Amino acid sequence: MSQPVPQAVHFDATLLPHRSLPREGFHVLIAALIAANFILGVPMFLLGAWPVIGFMGLDIALVVFLFRLNYRSGRLSETLRLTDTDLVVTRIDPEGVVEESRLEAAWLRVEMDDPPEHESRLTLISRGTRLVVGRFLTPEERLEVANDLRAALARMKARRFDHDWA
Repeated sequence: MSQPVPQAVHFDATLLPHRSLPREGFHVLIAALIAANFILGVPMFLLGAWPVIGFMGLDIALVVFLFRLNYRSGRLSETLRLTDTDLVVTRIDPEGVVEESRLEAAWLRVEMDDPPEHESRLTLISRGTRLVVGRFLTPEERLEVANDLRAALARMKARRFDHDWA
């Protein structure tokens, strides 16, 4: 029984959405909001406006809820892996559902506007199948991925001659 020949990996990238505030920064922000609400809420309570404290607690709860939604959407990822025969695109959505698409490498084309615009899409095309990737990236990041993938395709398709010449 013959073993399958391992294929060379010419391009391997994992695309992740950018989050400008790390978790540590989130905790600092919430602590600052709680401190500010406490500093403003105590005088209001002492002046007899005690319902204000409840509303101040609601604004913190809303900020925490919205940031959790934002971080949840940040769990989205796309992995692009180019081998000798195909490009495998694996998407993992925020709920953990995995979707895998395969495009034939021999027919693969990469389309992206240069210079990129806000609406520019990174589209992978192979034998009539179109796949848009990296929607969550900035236009410049999409262009960088497109250029890197094009370079990997060019290297892969370049003729290689292995000679024993001296």
